[in-house]
Amino acid sequence: MPSILNQKERMLLQDQQHHEQLCIQKYTKYSNEAQDPQLKQLFQTHASHEQHHFDTISQILSGQVPNLNQQQGQGQQSQSSQVYNTGITQNQNTSFNQNDASLANDMLTTEKYISGTYDTTIFEIRDTNIRQVLNHIQKEEQKHGEDLYKYMQSHGMYNTPS
Repeated sequence: MPSILNQKERMLLQDQQHHEQLCIQKYTKYSNEAQDPQLKQLFQTHASHEQHHFDTISQILSGQVPNLNQQQGQGQQSQSSQVYNTGITQNQNTSFNQNDASLANDMLTTEKYISGTYDTTIFEIRDTNIRQVLNHIQKEEQKHGEDLYKYMQSHGMYNTPS
């Protein structure tokens, strides 16, 4: 059964689609600029996830409610988690490329912002199935933020007081 969106829902989803496009562009650009192969891979993996989010929102805007495939999302999350865990021990590397740190920090800030905008959109959507799909996307955005945080922390780019 196709879903009919009201004007506000459509506007909010178009905003989210724009955010996803921005993430795809930034992750792709930053994967080309990053020096650390692990960071390059993390950016490439996240760009792929963001493309999936963009496509999902496109389906919703066209009136289709995508099937929520938890298995696929969990596979994506564990795959991206492996990128920053491979061969890294806590506080192993305190010498880092400043440009890589800036790129990672920008993407962490972007993920924080986008996760927050999903909150507003989710609360404004009437259709429970669409809300579930958007909630799933938001959880993946939060996982991207966690991946970036852990990468930065393990490379001495993000120090938190004990």
